[in-house]
Amino acid sequence: MTRAERLTALLERLVEQGRIDVEQSAHFFGVSAATIRRDLDHLADQQLLSRTHGGAVPNSTSYDLPLRYKSSNRAEAKTRIAERAVGMLWPGCTVAMNGGTTTVEIARTIPTSAPLHNGITIVTNAINIATEMTVRPFIKIVVCGGVARPQSYELVGPLASETLSQLTPDICFLGATGVEAVEGVTTDDEDESAINRIMVTRSKRAVVVADASKFGEVGFSRICQLSEVSTVLTDADADPEQIARVRDHGVDVIVC
Repeated sequence: MTRAERLTALLERLVEQGRIDVEQSAHFFGVSAATIRRDLDHLADQQLLSRTHGGAVPNSTSYDLPLRYKSSNRAEAKTRIAERAVGMLWPGCTVAMNGGTTTVEIARTIPTSAPLHNGITIVTNAINIATEMTVRPFIKIVVCGGVARPQSYELVGPLASETLSQLTPDICFLGATGVEAVEGVTTDDEDESAINRIMVTRSKRAVVVADASKFGEVGFSRICQLSEVSTVLTDADADPEQIARVRDHGVDVIVC
């Protein structure tokens, strides 16, 4: 990985997780902590983040980063996952989706499926997904209330919880920071995980959509155990050992 690629990946992790830890990032990228510190200092000089003791957090500029820095990361893999996910839908179904680049790609792929033009309902706490899909006349959009998180465009809090707890979607497509056999499905923000957990428990079927970079990773806050998930959609670059460990928990892992 070149330095330019690492800088982009660091920004992606920042907007995904809401913070960056030097030691964890050094382990993730396989470089020294000193290298990560220099990278973060470089990004701070460009006012793309704010340095903290031991890491970095977003600043006001960082709030503009999600689409700029995340949409192209593993784009081909996410497109394949999205196409497979949309193939699991049917006319008249109700589908819940949280925020994330893979779920955004699923939302954008739905209009390419002619059978779904007969009508489909999307339940989401992601305001960017809702905004894009509202212009599609055959898609009914249900958006929960709540407080918007600028890093992920997700609505969180009691208002979001109250709305989602009243609904029963047919299927939930769940994006995540990590998928790991023991720790389950995780993300890095406890408020987001609380809302995502309600989506999973209220849906008749939960499908995790996670590219290869998410396998074996463990975020700060658990969304759900693997026993609460029926299927994981991932791509061919996922670690076979990690896939096998997830399958050992009775989860159907589909490699797209």
